Amino acid sequence: MKRSRFSEEAIIGILKEHQAGLSAAELCRKHGISDATFYNWRSKYGGMDVSDAKKLKALEVENAKLKKLLAESVMDVSTLKEMLGKNF
Repeated sequence: MKRSRFSEEAIIGILKEHQAGLSAAELCRKHGISDATFYNWRSKYGGMDVSDAKKLKALEVENAKLKKLLAESVMDVSTLKEMLGKNF
């Protein structure tokens, strides 16, 4: 996954600046981001605090690990079924 040059804390800080009254265009120019990036951040992190963002990140990491474990177990099961099918 591509790593962002902005941390979750920085993103939430930028979004709080927008809530304080700065326009989206001014913020994009100030921080060197595109409008699309700003609106994607707003849809993902809008209304969150830093602690909420950290919890979200931890859940995403845990979800990725669980998906990997599930994929490995499915591969093991399919391999065992294939081996049992050849033996009989």
